[in-house]
Amino acid sequence: MDINGQAEGSVIEERSARRRLPPQERRQQIIDGAVAFFAEVGFDGKTRDLAKRLGVTQSLLFNYFATKDELIEAVYEQVYLNRLAPDWPDRLTDRSVPLRGRLLAFYSEYSTLIFQYEWMRIFMSSGLSGAELNRRYLKHLGDVILRPLLGEIEFAARSGEIPTMEDIWNLHGGIVYIGIRQHIYRTPCPDDPSVAITRAVDRFLLAFGIDEA
Repeated sequence: MDINGQAEGSVIEERSARRRLPPQERRQQIIDGAVAFFAEVGFDGKTRDLAKRLGVTQSLLFNYFATKDELIEAVYEQVYLNRLAPDWPDRLTDRSVPLRGRLLAFYSEYSTLIFQYEWMRIFMSSGLSGAELNRRYLKHLGDVILRPLLGEIEFAARSGEIPTMEDIWNLHGGIVYIGIRQHIYRTPCPDDPSVAITRAVDRFLLAFGIDEA
């Protein structure tokens, strides 16, 4: 025990928690904390409350991020852009692999990354608050992933119906909705999302005469 009656181990832990971290490690700590914080309270949350939760001063927080918008941008990059694998566009347009296999591989990986509390909560709350992040992300996703995918479906389609971007968004939105049900509505969801994803992909492909099952 120390002179204040505090357990020695507790003193060591408290001092360790307040230790000076290397700048890059401290910056990452702030981003990680901001992800959890904004997922819980939305982007209307105050930076002073975030600083208090992190156990740092607000001035230290602004040493790393000059404005709240700059911090939100770092959250956006970590939660959204950094989760998009750079090789997905190439893999989705690799015609040496059957289209069904490409779709299932993509949505298996993508759903694992986004069916998470932080991703879903931030995405929904930022959309409701009118934040620009959702529009930027959806445009990026459409340009980099979904539009090239539309070209692959057009190439493989054998029915008379011509697929459109709206068709692609309907497929994509239906799969994302599994995660929304789980993390936003807290309603029963499939124990194994891959089964529901496979059924959605197969129905989609059959609608355009693509039968690779």
